[in-house]
Amino acid sequence: MELSKNFIPSEAEQKWTAIWKDKKYFNSKPDNRKAFTVVIPPPNVTGVLHMGHTLNETVQDILVRRARMSGYNACWVPGSDHASIATEAKVVQMLKEKGIDKNTLTREEFLKYAFEWKEKYGGIIYNQIERLGCSVDWNRVTFTMDDHYYNAVIKVFVDLYNKGLLYRGARMIHWDPAAQTALSDEEVEYKDIQGKLYYVKYKIVDDNSVQEPVAVYLSTKELLARAKSVIHNLLEKIKNDKSNTIEKTVIGNVTEEGAAFLTVLTGEEITTEYKHTIDRSGINHVLNNHSNSNIEDSRGQIAITEQDFELIVDVLNQPDEIIASGLDKQQKETITYTKKFDDGTIIYLEEIRTGRKELMLQTMRKMKGKTGLESSLKNRRAMPSDESESFSHTSETTPVIANIPKIIDFSILGNISGTTGYLTVATSRPETIMGDVALCVNPNDERYIHLKGKKVIVPLVNREIPIIEDDYIDMSFGTGVLKVTPAHDINDYNIGLKHNLEVIDTLNADGTLSEAAQIYVGIDRFVARKKVVEELAQKNLLIKEEEYPTRLGYSQRSGAVVEPRISTQWFLKMQELAKPALDAVLSGEIKIHPGDKFLATYKHWLENVKDWCISRQLWWGQQIPAWYDEEGKCYVAETEEEARKLTAHDSQLTRDNDVLDTWFSSWLWPMEVFNGISSPGNEELKYYYPTSVLITGQDIIFFWVARMVMAGLEYEKTIPFSDVYFTGMVRDKQGRKMSKSLGNSPDLLNLIDTYGADAVRFGIMISSPAGNDLLFDEASLEQGRNFNNKIWNALKLVKMWEEKQVASSGLQVAGFAIDWFENRLNEVKNEVAQLHTQFRLSEGLKTIYSLIWDDFCSWYLEWIKPNFGENIDTETYNKTVYFFEELLQLLHPYMPFITEEMYHLLKEQKEDLCVKQFAEIGETDKNILQQGELLKTIISSIRDVRNKNNVKPKETIELKIQTENKNSYTNILSILQKQINAETIDFTDVSIDNNVVITLEKDKFFVQLNQEIDKDALKNDLLKDLEYQQKFLQSVQNKLSNERFVQNAKPEVVAIERKKQSDAEARIKTIEESLASL
Repeated sequence: MELSKNFIPSEAEQKWTAIWKDKKYFNSKPDNRKAFTVVIPPPNVTGVLHMGHTLNETVQDILVRRARMSGYNACWVPGSDHASIATEAKVVQMLKEKGIDKNTLTREEFLKYAFEWKEKYGGIIYNQIERLGCSVDWNRVTFTMDDHYYNAVIKVFVDLYNKGLLYRGARMIHWDPAAQTALSDEEVEYKDIQGKLYYVKYKIVDDNSVQEPVAVYLSTKELLARAKSVIHNLLEKIKNDKSNTIEKTVIGNVTEEGAAFLTVLTGEEITTEYKHTIDRSGINHVLNNHSNSNIEDSRGQIAITEQDFELIVDVLNQPDEIIASGLDKQQKETITYTKKFDDGTIIYLEEIRTGRKELMLQTMRKMKGKTGLESSLKNRRAMPSDESESFSHTSETTPVIANIPKIIDFSILGNISGTTGYLTVATSRPETIMGDVALCVNPNDERYIHLKGKKVIVPLVNREIPIIEDDYIDMSFGTGVLKVTPAHDINDYNIGLKHNLEVIDTLNADGTLSEAAQIYVGIDRFVARKKVVEELAQKNLLIKEEEYPTRLGYSQRSGAVVEPRISTQWFLKMQELAKPALDAVLSGEIKIHPGDKFLATYKHWLENVKDWCISRQLWWGQQIPAWYDEEGKCYVAETEEEARKLTAHDSQLTRDNDVLDTWFSSWLWPMEVFNGISSPGNEELKYYYPTSVLITGQDIIFFWVARMVMAGLEYEKTIPFSDVYFTGMVRDKQGRKMSKSLGNSPDLLNLIDTYGADAVRFGIMISSPAGNDLLFDEASLEQGRNFNNKIWNALKLVKMWEEKQVASSGLQVAGFAIDWFENRLNEVKNEVAQLHTQFRLSEGLKTIYSLIWDDFCSWYLEWIKPNFGENIDTETYNKTVYFFEELLQLLHPYMPFITEEMYHLLKEQKEDLCVKQFAEIGETDKNILQQGELLKTIISSIRDVRNKNNVKPKETIELKIQTENKNSYTNILSILQKQINAETIDFTDVSIDNNVVITLEKDKFFVQLNQEIDKDALKNDLLKDLEYQQKFLQSVQNKLSNERFVQNAKPEVVAIERKKQSDAEARIKTIEESLASL
């Protein structure tokens, strides 16, 4: 039959899918063979296969097909997960489009719609799996809401409850406002975002009696005694004036003895932050060397340029010299600090007494620590506090700096009557203010000691709440005051429990404000936030807003921002189950691949595991088997009838309305697909369980993998699988996670229609290093399609020879080619087998790809191809067909359709390739392989000479070989002569002039061309080769001169390096001789 120009994937895919299914090749039943069992990670029933699924299913199929062809009874169980949250959301949306509100339906009516949805859309993913060529057992399709599976989940719930591992209680949980259900910790994804802190004023009740502290900042402790009289006078002045004016006093010579600054700072203003800000207060304060002189508020001027910034920072900690003091043109006291550098640069600061209090406070608050100082220096320019002309004379380009002794301490001197009447709180969630039940400060915070026992008014709702103390509070965050809202934050909740505070839940289940909020009721939480902030600003209760980097939790299922919420839920105790699951991995009973990447993650989660919230406020799923009587007492049983037997009296029972977490069903997957829970100890379970290997994504190591190990050890007393292979995440070319919103997730069926299933499988595998993320590029699918056409054209060539065979007269010519490729084939078979045991499947494909594309198509077929007009030797042809079959079998697990099609086109076959068993791998002769590599290198080198000298392929050349080992060329001369189109090939003992010289290891090849040789070009090539060889030799010698390497490396590794050294030395010698001859 005539073959098409290129391989047509769609025809082969439809044909062989039907044949394989008709012959039931992939249906497994227990027999006397060893089982190889894989259970598919059940995709969501309403979903479609994305590229991550495509990678996962392809890896599984490669392993299953290879196992089936290696004598195993391969069983690959397909199925799908009911995906309670995702599916219910889709059904609710479908009903909404029909004008039906879920809340108007009974549970039974809703479930009827849900199952109709599942039947209509649930089969899409199975079609995709089949189109991809996956060899699953379609007779074993399992759905996590099948009757037997549903009952198994209920059975396990009751069993765990009876064992004391399940409990029901009110706790702070993660709440999904979009799905309106609880979530487990693992179902929340955290993202770093740029949020805001809102500084809000809370009015202090009865503030007239509040005493506010006065603080003194000191640069040396000795100054406190000397400053007493001045401090006393200033303190009296402040008390009498009841003023918040900042007062500063310099005591002693600032450059020798230091300085003390006396200041009144209320509440949150007194903080260790000022130790840092006043360290550089010489930038902002007027200083002079007159003892005990009182200085009023001031505002310094700073003028620097960006390019001078690093220079300025370098001298911040260097002492400055007082050069001059005096009066400026407005007769105000000034003092100038300068610093001279070797290049003549002078840095100076001129301080002018002018400023006012608010600018001073603003500057101090902005400059927090070194980072704040540097930022301030970078951005500040001359900013006069009034319209004074005193600032105009400083150049904008002049760098200015000053330094004073560091402030080492501060002390609280006493209290004065408060004047502000407010306490400032920094919050990221102003919309929850209405749920505040207390403000909390640290008992060690001296700023707020005077507020002990006081109360404040909650803004907007005017409710009194107490000020409490707890050492949990971080004094350095915000203002050091925490608004306690137990209903909406886990930390606040814990503080509330400790201090016996009430809980005011201001949010509804859907994320809108509840009646308890009193204002903005029914408005979405984020809209309410804006309205609350606007109202606070209008009432002068909002001091400022500040950028605030934070982490926010999002629902993995719906994408909604998760709310902490106090809710009564069912929980599974995990500690008892976790230890055996951890021991199974740490002991090596279960092997994780790649272990170096994911073992630590698995270990960390199990060592820090928390109780699992397993109840969900949904209807789609396994309904919790718990019934309640009129008094609220709970009875757990598999059926209502059994629950009634547990009651002491005949009472009305109401079933728990919630369903179980989807993962509470899928953790039983490896057992219940064989009815292991519903029918314990059955024959199929004994044969197929534990499964052989689990292939899954790294993102569900907690949700699924660890929990399956727990369930297997709990109910079968054995591990569910011996190996776990984690595939990487498929990303786009830019490294972004694929998602519908980004539009970077291609449709699998469209890709299959465009490139063919084999090319898709090739493309996803060729770029998928074990366990690492891969950057998906359709160019790799194009490469797969090209590979299809390459081997298709090879088939066409071989089939063309089928009718042109002659008796075996030419076997001697192709003899070496056959021996070499047979050894090369055996070598690759061994490599691929080893790579598969290590789950390095991508490397396995690359190895096979190179064998077929390079060794078979580019070399072997060229070596055996008869001359134009001649026929091929029958034995050579038969051997070539055999090699082709072996290659197709080796490639089949990766690319099943084209290999099955070509296998049958090669010749009439008794069996199909998908079930053909791999033969034992033959021996490998390294000498033949080395001769083959030598032959390839010589041919490539001479072809390179032809190209550089513009010698046409039809023009003949003459070749002479100078070697000490003529026997190594005996088997390859006939192929060499044909491939390089040589008139003659002879051996020589001496160098030959006027020839192009090629050096390979110790041998020289003299190529005589029928034209003049470009000696300059030849010399340049030799010099380049010489430079490379010398560098290579140096690197080998460096390694061999390292005693640690020689002593610790394996002897065979050291021997290889010594061989590299001798070969490089010989090559260098021959190159130098060739250069000398030129």
